[in-house]
Amino acid sequence: MSLVFNNATLVDLVRTDTYAGTLRNIAQAQPALNIMEKYWAAWYTYMNNDILATGLMFFLLHEFVYFFRCLPWFIIDQIPYFRRWKLQPTKIPSTKEQLYCLKAVLLSHFLVEAIPIWTFHPMCQKLGISIEVPFPSVKRMTLEIMLFFVLEDMWHYWGHRLFHYGVFYKYIHKQHHRYAAPFGLSAEYAHPVETMTLGFGTVGMPILYVMYTGQLHLFTLCIWITLRLFQAVDSHSGYDFPFSLNKFMPFWAGAEHHDLHHHYFIGNYASSFRWWDFCLDTEAGPEAKLAREERMKRKAETAAKKRS
Repeated sequence: MSLVFNNATLVDLVRTDTYAGTLRNIAQAQPALNIMEKYWAAWYTYMNNDILATGLMFFLLHEFVYFFRCLPWFIIDQIPYFRRWKLQPTKIPSTKEQLYCLKAVLLSHFLVEAIPIWTFHPMCQKLGISIEVPFPSVKRMTLEIMLFFVLEDMWHYWGHRLFHYGVFYKYIHKQHHRYAAPFGLSAEYAHPVETMTLGFGTVGMPILYVMYTGQLHLFTLCIWITLRLFQAVDSHSGYDFPFSLNKFMPFWAGAEHHDLHHHYFIGNYASSFRWWDFCLDTEAGPEAKLAREERMKRKAETAAKKRS
């Protein structure tokens, strides 16, 4: 029996042998629900097994969003016209490289990420992550997602920076740096340890949030994961367009920020925002290096004047 409705009797009344029939019955029985809430409720009611419904939905959501977002970048890489916005225009990934990366990512999805996805619903129940309709307000979901972006970025910065030290880089993170000029598909090309560790920022931060507040909806989590996947793929795209988000939000990292990290193998550790790298002086690239040298020079000159 699904817990998508507070009323267990309603689940029995609207459920049919087909998804379309269940959706139609829910639309008639619960006209106040919006279109997304009706589709959501129909999915859980029709499946009538919340563990299976959540696991299958999360797995398909991840696969669809990730590869759907990667596809435009794959197409753009084949069109010379777009090279003018390519951050490293002389390094275009070959079809062979893309296929190798695709196989590795699919293997990771099925052997590393699928297991926690399929066991996620029991954790949701234990933590109090709701699947009920109606959804929370748009305002609440927006604020929660904004918080998740900030918290994930913090986790990613320190975790990513750790992976650039000694044995962590040599045996774990080096795999992700196979491509000095990243492309969309390479966003999740990583060692399983890195996938699970940095991936905790995406799922773990909402878990910590609901442990503290006692309130979180699974639909909010779905929207957050969708946006996070878009951000991860776009930051690895290798392209910086005039309409890229960082042109309108200067604190947004984007492809231009992360491409420098892959190019120079150090610095620019954050995922979504620039403030950690700016405040902790870990920005990558020749301009950042020159700025650091100028600051050090001025500091040394000031210290020398004080001594004299």
